[in-house]
Amino acid sequence: MKTKIILSGLAGTALMMFPVQAFSLGGGGSSVSTPNCKTGYVYHSSRKKCVRKPPVCKRGHVYSKKKRKCVRKYSELFQDSDLKVQGWALAYAGNYQAAIEMFKLVSNKKDEEALNGLGYSHRKSGQFDKGINFYKLALSINPNYILAREYLGEGFVASGRLDLANNQLAEIKNRCGVSCIEYIKLAQVIKTGSSSNW
Repeated sequence: MKTKIILSGLAGTALMMFPVQAFSLGGGGSSVSTPNCKTGYVYHSSRKKCVRKPPVCKRGHVYSKKKRKCVRKYSELFQDSDLKVQGWALAYAGNYQAAIEMFKLVSNKKDEEALNGLGYSHRKSGQFDKGINFYKLALSINPNYILAREYLGEGFVASGRLDLANNQLAEIKNRCGVSCIEYIKLAQVIKTGSSSNW
């Protein structure tokens, strides 16, 4: 799906158009490969491998896939998948407010990946209740979205609700088993009480 937008503010400062995706992008399903990529790479869950991170453009510019360079932003057609790529790149870089703005630009408001990204970005910026609500929305669309369940469990740990975090751990176990990365990560977060790095 494509969206015609005019970018402004934080969302426009870092939008880059490049065919990579971050950890939770793909089909909204489980990602069983490890998301620990070497420097300069991000995990692409559809391809199940690490791919080169898109370049960062200076303020007022966006990365054009077609031109393979940063160009001055005006109005252009952007696919939802490209917006989600940038949302995750911003979120995993710690630019949570810019990530929130980017995920909000996704035209399909029932896209579980964008909702998961909104949950992650809100949770990481300290807005636990908002984050948890976005995770629940994503899971209402796709109950088998394992990464959203793992992040929801982390949100419950951060807000001191270990019983609910353990419920999500059990849901992950039922859908994916104890060897999938989301189960391992959430079990570690519950054990240590600290959030994962992804």
